[in-house]
Amino acid sequence: MEPDPRSIPSCTETIRAWTARGGGVAAVLPIHYPRALLRAFGLLPVEVWGPPQVDPAPGAAHLQPYVCSIVGNALSFLLKDGLDVADVIIVPHACDSLQGLGSLLLDFVRPRQPVFPLYLPRGRRESDRQFLADECRALYGKLAAITGRAPSEEELLESIRREEEADGLLAELHHRRRALSLTDLAFYRLVRAREYLPAEEFSALARSVLDTPPADPRTGIPVLLSGIVPEPMALLDAINEMGGTVVADDLACCGRRLYPPGVSSDPFRRMAERILDGPPDPTRGSPITERLQHLVRTARETGARGVIFYDVKFCEPELFDLPLLRRGLQEAGLPSVHVEVDLNDPLSGQTLTRIEAFLEMVAGQTEEARR
Repeated sequence: MEPDPRSIPSCTETIRAWTARGGGVAAVLPIHYPRALLRAFGLLPVEVWGPPQVDPAPGAAHLQPYVCSIVGNALSFLLKDGLDVADVIIVPHACDSLQGLGSLLLDFVRPRQPVFPLYLPRGRRESDRQFLADECRALYGKLAAITGRAPSEEELLESIRREEEADGLLAELHHRRRALSLTDLAFYRLVRAREYLPAEEFSALARSVLDTPPADPRTGIPVLLSGIVPEPMALLDAINEMGGTVVADDLACCGRRLYPPGVSSDPFRRMAERILDGPPDPTRGSPITERLQHLVRTARETGARGVIFYDVKFCEPELFDLPLLRRGLQEAGLPSVHVEVDLNDPLSGQTLTRIEAFLEMVAGQTEEARR
């Protein structure tokens, strides 16, 4: 029996409760950023993945037509006062479109809130760790200037430990997902609450689910879901209704952010370690070979029989990797399908038909292999 979905506070409810206690809010664009640093300043990170289903016209007046709907919707949402609750806006440099949005907000379409870009290195060398640690230090200075606060090293480390605990439970949810009494939709509603819930509240919620007696593993054609964000979320119920089940993911909003604990006693370096030691991600410049090995290994460990690449249109980091990834997966015996969506569009019949045909093909291959 599934947990009552009402047990997961909505984003609006969470923000209202947080600000009522005197806390501030940081609106954060995708993908990677130091949650612990924002929390140390009393700011609740609330992620802005679009959002879906907003009027794109206000943003479109300032952006090229080939910019993805995550960036376009975010700008439209801001221009329509959707981010008024935020005290600061963080724009990580995950791609050229997000970097362009950061520049636009700094120089041309200036919101009332301060806007802080965050530049991410494109590697895992020692110089990359030092660069990102320095970026975190610079962000600390900017936040101190606007809040009048100066968290101590111990306060920063305590904030980091709190986020590490939440991320450890998040990883455990992913690891045990097939034994949880959750549909795919319920599972992703739960794990995506990490995008806005305070770490301690998410941890309590995750423990309550993990403490539930295990259920029989769900049946269905096991697939791995890759891409950026599973919107509209009706996609997940649709996959289940077609006879599929998502046993793992490589989504930018979920599986690519299963950050391991850091090891450094320096809080800024530890925050950098956590991000750079996460799963491979094209927005951090991860080599395609690393991504391929990660996808194949994850599929083997979870029993996934195929990969669904579910991408937002015009996502260049995803599209650059896709041909070689799909070729490598095919050589490893893992078929794949690629579909592109716009966050403002409903789940189309064409998309559903392609996914259904793919699941039928995977089921046929699996049956043939058993003979």
